[in-house]
Amino acid sequence: MLVTSLDQAEESAWLAALRATIPAEELVPANGVTDPARFDVAIVANPRPEQLAPFAALRFVQSLWAGVEKIVSNAALPLDVPLARLIDPTMSQTMAEAVAAHVLALHRNHPHYRRAQNARRWDEAAMVPAHARAVAFLGTGELARASLALLAHLGFERLAWSRAPRPIDGVRTFAGHEGLRAMLAQTDILVNLLPLTPATRGIVDGRLLSALKPGAALVNVARGGHVVDADLLAALDAGQLGEAVLDVFHDEPLPPDHPFWAHPRIQVFPHVAGPTDMVSAAAVAAANIRAFREGRPIIGLVDRGRGY
Repeated sequence: MLVTSLDQAEESAWLAALRATIPAEELVPANGVTDPARFDVAIVANPRPEQLAPFAALRFVQSLWAGVEKIVSNAALPLDVPLARLIDPTMSQTMAEAVAAHVLALHRNHPHYRRAQNARRWDEAAMVPAHARAVAFLGTGELARASLALLAHLGFERLAWSRAPRPIDGVRTFAGHEGLRAMLAQTDILVNLLPLTPATRGIVDGRLLSALKPGAALVNVARGGHVVDADLLAALDAGQLGEAVLDVFHDEPLPPDHPFWAHPRIQVFPHVAGPTDMVSAAAVAAANIRAFREGRPIIGLVDRGRGY
């Protein structure tokens, strides 16, 4: 039995996609359930605690999002209930495309030329070959690895940092506090693809930004909670950070009066780097639910202690 807990505006489309992939299962919207004890599996997007609280019989929860920070902190979900985040090759590809597009635009000085155009100024910027540009990643998960693989074809020097050592072929990897500082000092473009956990919240702060190579650029396509907004603005205004491409924010939609909108060295994108594809996500969810029913390994199981 399955219960979905999804955004009302998208619920019908999601239910259709899910029913096409797991027709043998009964799928019922959470707000239409009259007997919660019948349901042992939940497919969720970003449920509020009160939406999960009635379902005491849950034995497995599948997220339709790659980020699960809000579900992990949901007190209504017991720690012994397995939770799987979405690991979708389609999302990995779209995220890699977005990262490559942002990196290439920064590499080829597009923000500079946009400002020059706005000022009607003919101003050619110095060209740097891709092999001399170090693109570094915070995070070494599936999304980061897909992005690193795509960037390999473009010739960039690739670096990546994680909490514990995680080797990646062809990538210079770093780990721990000292490793992070060593990587940042060499970084021209920093891409954040970390999961949001208590340990990573606010990680992009004044201290991290001051450790970057002066004039480096930031691409944040993970979560807004990773960034201390005031510190980012201060680093840009001081020239320590040259450019920022931001796809995610503390509050979404980004409030109209937020200073990010008007800053000349910030590009704002409306959380579009790695959108969830309903068809592919439904297929991933269905495969995991079948695996759960049959006692086979589940893809993307979350370590509730680590938060991802």
